[in-house]
Amino acid sequence: MAKDLLTSKKAATPLRRFLGDEARAVSNTRIAISNAVEAEWMAVSLPANSLPEEQGKLYMFPIDDNRFCVELCYLRFEETDAETASVYMLRFLPAFFDQYPVEALMANQPFRFDQVTEQQFPICNLTCSLLDQLRENSDLPPLISSLQQSQTAIQLLRRALECITVPFTVCQVPACRFLAFESEREKIREACRIIEKELDQSYTIRELSRKVAINECYLKKGFKALTGCTVHEYRENLRINKARELLQQQGQSVTDVALTLGFSSISHFSTAFKRVTGMKPCELLA
Repeated sequence: MAKDLLTSKKAATPLRRFLGDEARAVSNTRIAISNAVEAEWMAVSLPANSLPEEQGKLYMFPIDDNRFCVELCYLRFEETDAETASVYMLRFLPAFFDQYPVEALMANQPFRFDQVTEQQFPICNLTCSLLDQLRENSDLPPLISSLQQSQTAIQLLRRALECITVPFTVCQVPACRFLAFESEREKIREACRIIEKELDQSYTIRELSRKVAINECYLKKGFKALTGCTVHEYRENLRINKARELLQQQGQSVTDVALTLGFSSISHFSTAFKRVTGMKPCELLA
């Protein structure tokens, strides 16, 4: 019944709703996750005279009293061809949200509406890394692969909700009112870019704050407010996602990956990898 109602609410195809009538799917790949989460990735052709910016959108569909379906859509351009884009779509069915208390859902801004809503949010490098991870082919056993994909989908949902929610609340926190200024938010974004470009470098808060010309305390508080994680957590997540790519797609050894990404030792790398992914790095090479 819930799926029937959801279908009737979404008469337009998801791709048309997201990018308009001129977008054309060139190929489509469904990604198996779970009975409560659906995902697909498609190559899309877009008109050269009206290319949109890379973006993410969250669509919230009320199904019944306190029951929802959420759809996440992402647009990314391929570096080799500006007219060909990748579109990722994740659909969280009502069964996914049934596991959470209603009070927890209603505390988040997107769930407070009783009608279909659409909200745009930016795509950061962490989101891009998670999307790449979502479409990776895995040689893991089916259940472990499904659990891994479920974890990635939840991280994407969390990041989208953080991007949508933080701008409405950040300036209400006295310690973060400086983020009301675009120039200060840009300093935090620049810190993110520095981390993303130099994953093998372990900058201290002091070193990073000097690079972007911001107070150390402001950097720590602002970084947490805008990204939802600490500087260390942000760098660690990016490094582990990059490690997965190097191990699975490029076939590098555990030792080489640890050295490439600046880990102090193999044991430190293995511990960090297992903490984030739930498995040892050598398991990806088995």
